[in-house]
Amino acid sequence: MSWTVQKLLIWVTEYLTDKGVDSPRLSAELLLCHAVGLTRIELYTQFDTPVPQRQLDQLHDLVKRAGLQEPVAYLTGRTEFYSIELDVTSDCLIPRPETELLVQRAIEFLRTRMGMQFVCDLCTGSGCIAVAVAKNFSDARVIATDISAGALEIAAGNVAKHQLHERVELLQGDLFEPLVRQLDVDAFDLILCNPPYVSSAEYETLAKNVRDYEPKSALLAGTEGLDIYRRLIDKVDEFLKPGAALMLEIGHAQGPAVRELLEETEAFAEIKIEKDPHDNDRVVTARKISS
Repeated sequence: MSWTVQKLLIWVTEYLTDKGVDSPRLSAELLLCHAVGLTRIELYTQFDTPVPQRQLDQLHDLVKRAGLQEPVAYLTGRTEFYSIELDVTSDCLIPRPETELLVQRAIEFLRTRMGMQFVCDLCTGSGCIAVAVAKNFSDARVIATDISAGALEIAAGNVAKHQLHERVELLQGDLFEPLVRQLDVDAFDLILCNPPYVSSAEYETLAKNVRDYEPKSALLAGTEGLDIYRRLIDKVDEFLKPGAALMLEIGHAQGPAVRELLEETEAFAEIKIEKDPHDNDRVVTARKISS
């Protein structure tokens, strides 16, 4: 029997459905595209095209791994975020659609301000937030930091891929630690962070495709999931201009605790918690007091 694109798409979708893989049809399309070197649109215009044995062998391996819950983004080495294609590996967290709300609010905020805007993206991972903001707001200069050398290597590739090396600078270190005041930027107009925020108890309940494959250091943040927020909020005031904003992605029930941490600093005039489409706490925006 000759395996055509259409037959493979049907078979892979059924196999991934049987294995309980998320979005089996989309996952099948992405794996097939990767194995045969076509775009998703081309798949549907070449339904009757036979697939050579070498590509069948590659697809077989990918599908088997996907059936064991290995994330499709890691298998193909790329994902889409905020309508931008990004490279990813298991050195970094796979960008989530929920994080697009943080990017959207960041861009909206920057568009209300005049002149060059200095942005800091902490825990940048794949660089998804830094790249999306710089690509969609040309007057942004972004400094992005991460403690992981492996993640920064991926981020550097994504910055280069979208030709943003003149506007996005990557620094290795823990939160604000690699920033040199005055030499880099004295203070920022906007600080963004999607930090690790999973609690110890939640970590044990994560889906297998997350817990077994994505970097633990990018997920786990202590007993309550608040360790990074505490350290970040403790220092953030000195890195923000008056009237500037801090925007954080948070876990589904962390709004009250993060609000309390921000209120304790007495540095913010306004603190807003926004829910995502699933009605979970998702983005905190805090505006620094203008003085």
